[in-house]
Amino acid sequence: MKIYMAPMEGLTGYIYRKAHNACFNNIDKYFSPFISTNQSSKLKTRELNDILPENNEGLYLIPQLLSNNSKDFISMANKINQFGYEEINLNLGCPFGTVVSKNKGSGFLAKTQELDVFLDEVFSQCKAKISVKTRLGKDAPEEFYTLIDIFNKYPIYELTIHPRIQKDFYKNKPNLRIFKEALKLSKNPICYNGDIFTLKDYNTFKENFPDINSVMLGRGVLSNPCLTREINQNIKIQKQKLKEFHDKLYDDYKSILSGDINVLFKMKGLWFYMICLFSNNEKYAKRIKKSVKLRDYEEAVSILFNEQDILEDYQDNLVYKEI
Repeated sequence: MKIYMAPMEGLTGYIYRKAHNACFNNIDKYFSPFISTNQSSKLKTRELNDILPENNEGLYLIPQLLSNNSKDFISMANKINQFGYEEINLNLGCPFGTVVSKNKGSGFLAKTQELDVFLDEVFSQCKAKISVKTRLGKDAPEEFYTLIDIFNKYPIYELTIHPRIQKDFYKNKPNLRIFKEALKLSKNPICYNGDIFTLKDYNTFKENFPDINSVMLGRGVLSNPCLTREINQNIKIQKQKLKEFHDKLYDDYKSILSGDINVLFKMKGLWFYMICLFSNNEKYAKRIKKSVKLRDYEEAVSILFNEQDILEDYQDNLVYKEI
């Protein structure tokens, strides 16, 4: 089974990817947080730094684009292709209102005629291979039957399906009934994405869908960075290994970001997910959240690692804390 890491805006940039790869080295593909296309085809400095080959050495990175304008998509994709990237991913899955209101991400799924024209132009003019990450639809899962007919017209390199609709965001359960039908209907290779948080989740999915060859993990890896190690090597999560990853990521952010606030913003974003690994974590989460100086943060994290053990079964603790 190939394991991919989903893009998470503000969290899985090249600093995170490099730290994760250095500590675990078992992700087959990383996907960049989306780049929103524009008429000028100019990359923002942050976007450019995130996909520069020299910032992603040793990683298999797939740049992801967010767009509903074929001309802009083609221009940006061909520009990125010049960096040596042979695959570009189209984001048809983002559920957030600011994106959907512009008929982008999963909002584009409701515009089936426009989407069909868009894909026709993109596949006829892009030099790179095009993969797609999608949801089942915007308002109802049954929309996917129309969408799969559109997708089947084109040689999509890989179709990653998150079996929720836009209105679900990340609530409710993935619709595995529709996903199972998608496997029968799709003419293109399928990758699964959605709610694989633990080794048990992964094994259950694999038993139910033995023909799937690739899965994309997002919040599962952010919550437990060691998850891919458990899947690939059957090595249980270890506090020492988690601390090693945390320390490398922290040091790497300090090396490129100026000011305590910027570093703390990044690290608190990480702990929003990772705190669930620890039992009795409320007071530690509060202490991390209240940190305004790096020395305060370092002390809070040190106390957490010294005083608390990692839960062997953290499934019931996956309630994300605002930090």
